[in-house]
Amino acid sequence: MDGVTDQEENVPRIQAPTVAEHRARQRRAILDAARALLAETGAAPSLADAAARVGLARSSIYQYFPSADDLLEAVVSDVFPTWASRVLDHVAAATGPADRVWAYVEANVELFAGPDQAVARALRTVVDPAVLREHSAHLHARLQEPLVDSLRLLGEPEPERMAELVNAAVLRASQDIDGGGRAPALALLDRLLRPYLDAYRANP
Repeated sequence: MDGVTDQEENVPRIQAPTVAEHRARQRRAILDAARALLAETGAAPSLADAAARVGLARSSIYQYFPSADDLLEAVVSDVFPTWASRVLDHVAAATGPADRVWAYVEANVELFAGPDQAVARALRTVVDPAVLREHSAHLHARLQEPLVDSLRLLGEPEPERMAELVNAAVLRASQDIDGGGRAPALALLDRLLRPYLDAYRANP
């Protein structure tokens, strides 16, 4: 093109008010692309595939992630806080400790039933188990806080132990979610927990 050098044609167009915001958006798009590829393929995404998914030149993605291992590490560091925020936001929106306990149950079942379970399954096959255990432990600790607090406010004499039982029930009820969807899991948990929660609702 007249008046435009080849070098200028290869410079990515800035799609944000500032360069920093543009880079943040691009990085976010790459992470989202990597998560989608994990869910679709069950394999660690290559830089080339992630770049193609967001329309970046293969050479440009190295400005954000030096290697495929760095990209995968960034995905792991990104998804666990995202999952935690979904649960915590749902719990925070509920009113009263009994409703917050049930909101915790709902949000966790939603995670098990949602598309990110494909990402979680893929991560279990491509990431060092020790790394996943560390992130999982941190996620569990974050999520336990509001659950334990809500159980304590209900008057539960052993909130920590009861929180572990609630988590075990959610996990077990969600194990068959692929075959029947989230509704049967929630119905089962409702039958299990409703008498317990209703007792505290009736006697605050």
